[in-house]
Amino acid sequence: MVFKKYYVVLKGRKTGIFTSWTECEEQIKGYSGAVHKSFKTLGEAEAALGLTDQAPLFPIEQKGVKWQEAKEKIVPANELIMDSVCVDASCIGNPGNVEYRGMYTATRKVIFHKRSMLNGTNNLGEFLAIVHALAYLKNQGTGIPIYSDSETAILWIKDKRVRTKLERSEDNQEIFNLTYILHLEI
Repeated sequence: MVFKKYYVVLKGRKTGIFTSWTECEEQIKGYSGAVHKSFKTLGEAEAALGLTDQAPLFPIEQKGVKWQEAKEKIVPANELIMDSVCVDASCIGNPGNVEYRGMYTATRKVIFHKRSMLNGTNNLGEFLAIVHALAYLKNQGTGIPIYSDSETAILWIKDKRVRTKLERSEDNQEIFNLTYILHLEI
C-alpha cells in the first residue's frame, strides 16, 4: 500500500505544499537554510503552512534553522500588521525566468506585478520586489511595513548594495537596468 505524503516548504526556492518528493526537492536541493517537512494529510500540511484559521506568518529564518525552530518563530495572525505590503518573487531555474509582485496585505489586492524577465535569480527578484514596494509607497506618501521572506534581499536593502554573483549579459539586461533604476529610489 502506498501512502501519499504532502511536503511543506517554509523556506526554499518556492514555498508551499507539494504533493511529490521530486517537486519538494526541486525547491530545497542546494538551497542554503531550506526548511521543509512531510505530512500524512493535506489538513496537517495546510495547518503547518498556516492556511487554516490561525494563518500564521513565518518570519525570516536564519541559515540552517530546523523545522521546530522555524515553527517557534511563527508570528500569530493577530500580530500581523494588515495595513502593509507583502512581496515575493519566483524564479524558474537558477538563473532562469524571474518575476515578482506586491500585494496589499489587508485585501490581498495585487498592487504591482513585474512580468517574467530572462536569466535572473530569485534573490534579484526578491530584491526588486522590495525596492519596487519602497518606490510605490514613497510615491503614495506612506510608510507602511513591507513583508518579505528573503533574508538576502533584506540584507541587500539594508546595505544598499546588491551582491549578486550573476554576470550581466544581453539576456538579463532588463533585470540589471531595473536593479539600477529602482535602487536609485531607495
